[in-house]
Amino acid sequence: MANTTERLEARIPADLKLLAERAALSSGITLTDYLVELIRRDAPKRLSTQNDIALSNEQFDQFMAACEAAPPLSPKLLETARKLDSEGF
Repeated sequence: MANTTERLEARIPADLKLLAERAALSSGITLTDYLVELIRRDAPKRLSTQNDIALSNEQFDQFMAACEAAPPLSPKLLETARKLDSEGF
């Protein structure tokens, strides 16, 4: 990823802006650096909750049994899956 910057604008209540400014000042950094750090820490955690699936051993065993019992995949479905993989999905 290139090290370019982009502008981000947001409207937030005045009391939250003041709170963020005070937190940044107490940390010895700019408001921008403070917000960037918050995004860097929080965004990956939030996104992982959307992408990660946690199963118990019993649930995993049931899932594997269902996969093994499934009928063979059609050539069209396999080709679609290959295409999605090549596109990064």
